[in-house]
Amino acid sequence: MAKRRGLALDGVLLLDKPVGLSSNHALQRARRAMDAAKAGHTGTLDPFATGLLVCCMGRATKISGAMLDADKAYRATLQFGEETDSGDLTGHVVARAAEGFAVTPAALHDALSRFQGTIEQVPPMYSALKRDGKPLYEYARQGIELDRPARQVTIYRIELLSLEGSRAEIDVACSKGTYIRTLAQDIGRALGCYAHLAALRRTHVGPFSLDRAVALEALQAMPDPKQALLALTELPAGLLPATPTLKDPL
Repeated sequence: MAKRRGLALDGVLLLDKPVGLSSNHALQRARRAMDAAKAGHTGTLDPFATGLLVCCMGRATKISGAMLDADKAYRATLQFGEETDSGDLTGHVVARAAEGFAVTPAALHDALSRFQGTIEQVPPMYSALKRDGKPLYEYARQGIELDRPARQVTIYRIELLSLEGSRAEIDVACSKGTYIRTLAQDIGRALGCYAHLAALRRTHVGPFSLDRAVALEALQAMPDPKQALLALTELPAGLLPATPTLKDPL
């Protein structure tokens, strides 16, 4: 008996990834809910992060390359007072601020302003960047620290949304390749009190916004999850390469 491969669906699903799932696990659950034969996503979110995951079905996978290069936006929660080896809440604490430290709104605004524009970032060891064919995070898990050249990234917008005690929420719009974990770490160092990323929510990927995204549980509960799919004709102009096959009726 032939194995069923799913439906030949074409379109984009804007998924609100829940906390605790890898991007691939979230994608596969969405694919199964829609019974799609072919699916891929356009940029990974860490398991602890939530928010916009652009999932492409069928012929829409042709936009994946363009989306990997797209600008992105995030809402990030910074925890001051401790730096971790991973740059986020999943890591081990490697540095702590002196007792009685305080972060004032004025000092934080000043620190944030230093990161607006084109800056240099040193990629974290806990990243998928490769050295000699092996991801850096594999070295990091073995306790190996490697030199990493700084890379230029652009912070288009960085705004303070709230500051309560030792925790702040910021809004960041940035170029591809920006590590928000590293940004949080660098902000903490600029303030002299250390920091790590306590939460992260992606709100934009290129022309796509979290406002139109559907939560995974809601998708799975839909009578017809395919209704959540954006058709190829609904995608922004120029996003898909022009080919004769894309002019066929959908």
